[in-house]
Amino acid sequence: MNSHRRSLIVEAFDHLPSAVLVLDSDLRLLSWNRTARSMFGPASAYMADGGTLDGFLHAMVDYEVIDLRGRAADEWIEKTIAAHVPRNTFDSKLLNGRTLRTHVTASRDGLIAVYNDVTDLYTREELLEASRARTRRMNEIGVALTAEKDLNRLLEMIMLEAKALCRADGGTIYLKREEEPEPVYVEDKRIDRRTGGDRRICDRRRHDACPPEGGKERRSGGNRRSGVDRRHPREHLEFAILVNDTLSIAMGGTSGKEITLPNLMTHDPQTGEPNHKNVASYAALTGDTVNIPDAYDVEGFDFSGTRKFDEMNDYRSQSFLTVPLKDRNDGVIGVLQLINARNADGEVIAFEPSLQDDVESLASQAAVSLDNNLLIEAQRQLFESLMKVMANAIDRKSPYTGGHCTRVPVLTEMLARAACDADDGPLGTFSMDKEQTFALHVAGWLHDIGKVTTPEYVMDKSTKLEAIHDRIVEVETRFAAAKRDAEIDFLRAVAEPGADTGALEADFRDNIAELDDDLMFLQRANIGGEFMADDKKDRVHVIAAKTWRDAGGRPTPLLSEEEVHNLCIERGTLTGEERKVITDHMEITIEMLEQLPFPKALKRVPEFAGGHHEKMDGTGYPRGLTREQMSVPARIMAIADIFEALTAADRPYKEPKTLSESIRIMTIMKKDGHIDPELFDLFIESGVYKDYGKQFLKPEQIDEVDEDAVLGRKDP
Repeated sequence: MNSHRRSLIVEAFDHLPSAVLVLDSDLRLLSWNRTARSMFGPASAYMADGGTLDGFLHAMVDYEVIDLRGRAADEWIEKTIAAHVPRNTFDSKLLNGRTLRTHVTASRDGLIAVYNDVTDLYTREELLEASRARTRRMNEIGVALTAEKDLNRLLEMIMLEAKALCRADGGTIYLKREEEPEPVYVEDKRIDRRTGGDRRICDRRRHDACPPEGGKERRSGGNRRSGVDRRHPREHLEFAILVNDTLSIAMGGTSGKEITLPNLMTHDPQTGEPNHKNVASYAALTGDTVNIPDAYDVEGFDFSGTRKFDEMNDYRSQSFLTVPLKDRNDGVIGVLQLINARNADGEVIAFEPSLQDDVESLASQAAVSLDNNLLIEAQRQLFESLMKVMANAIDRKSPYTGGHCTRVPVLTEMLARAACDADDGPLGTFSMDKEQTFALHVAGWLHDIGKVTTPEYVMDKSTKLEAIHDRIVEVETRFAAAKRDAEIDFLRAVAEPGADTGALEADFRDNIAELDDDLMFLQRANIGGEFMADDKKDRVHVIAAKTWRDAGGRPTPLLSEEEVHNLCIERGTLTGEERKVITDHMEITIEMLEQLPFPKALKRVPEFAGGHHEKMDGTGYPRGLTREQMSVPARIMAIADIFEALTAADRPYKEPKTLSESIRIMTIMKKDGHIDPELFDLFIESGVYKDYGKQFLKPEQIDEVDEDAVLGRKDP
């Protein structure tokens, strides 16, 4: 190789971007390039002919070039020398924060060590790993948010994760709500602010909807052409969760502490102008994120309330990050607000743009989960409202059972809670989760939905002869006609020559007295009761055989066969046929409920609702189920339905029972195998019957119950 080429090679070697050391087989330095001298600073002074790798490494330690990371110098030097073997690559940290990568290859007479600064590569890897970690964390948060079904826990999770992202000291989540406008009354009409429509409100069922007594009608003021939309909904931001670590504040969410702060109005209630002064309402109205480094040094927003809060609590609200929560239609459903971001040392700093991006990403995922949760809750509320509307419609069908469909679910849930709270005994292992509890709640409200098909005259039959009206009036008319006939016969007989007036008059008065007594008997029999004896039935038939003369003068029985059939009803006021119509409501209830596409969590609603007339011995209806064939919730509802019926004060055929009378009857039903004995005992021991009585019974119905006798602890 000529000298020119050799010179070019040496020049190229000297200008390589990598530091290169050439070592012989004894690890003595043979050569090095300019980059090596500049890379290793003062330690490069030990690069000389005859110098050793060991001496060079000692210089690296002595001049504090290398970061030993807590290791002894000799240990590091020994391991580094050992690492200088062909095809080996290793990294070393320098005290200036840089990272050096060493790659060793074999040469003809020894080794070549190539050193490269890979700090930027490490930095990029760290950033990439941090990005991956954030992505993994965001995915984990997204999965967790999606899986959470409870609104309060969801809100708390959103807040805690958002705070953790930027080490925020506190934060608030607002939910956007819509207020029902205050009603406006004009000439007995309630004006709907949104539609401009009106509806008559002063009817016999809605007296409470009229303007307050002594109040004045109020007309909507202002100029119609002012440009203000009177129908704009009155929206506000409602505090859903509020936390602050420094002040140890945790309200809303699962804390159980109610937030008493006033709502934030998004529009001025008087003018309808948007409220852009408050940063949270601004974000809700515009859909824009607002990042404020210092609330005390910002224009355009009113933080006077924040300053007052700080003064009262010896606090300093500084940095604010306010992010709107948007649904899938880009509509704002809430606002997430974080305050006082902190660095690793706990110092309050502004929210960094990169962290703002992360919070916005979290807010986007949170909004989707929150929107889903709110939609599910809205559907649940709609379903529950429809359910209660149907139950109330059934109750309104009959003024005599007006509260039955409302009271039974309450009592059912009271007894179910007592069963879940039982720690020992037969029900010690019984429990119901949230979904099962809601299924029982639904079943309680819909347990008599089949009555929607029951004719009103049967449901409302308060007397034996009642149909569209009480036909006892027709019977009374016939008796009046019979008395008229008796009087006519008497007067004709007296007019006959030689008539015994005294005897005729005595017979006439006896006849009238008998008719009056028969009518009084029928009037009493018409009312119905717990039992009608056979001799009374026989008397009805005797009375029915008596006659009166119709308009054509033809003798006609005082009672028709259908009236005799009704008046001879043994219990209550319903005939067997009418009772069948009533009992058929259970079959219809089950049929109607089984046609509804209930979700999995509510699949057992038809079973729960359809078993409240079954008996433990299998003699109930509609399916004759036994205790073993019925679930505990179905048996609970059976007890609730019976107790409500016994104590109800709105039944047409009986007076309301007292607590003691009702419990006595149910004790007999327990012995006869009609109701579940374990649940009935719990009904007594837990005091559920007393709690229900305090809430729904009249004072005169509430009396003492000998619980020990009922539970068999002593002779009754």
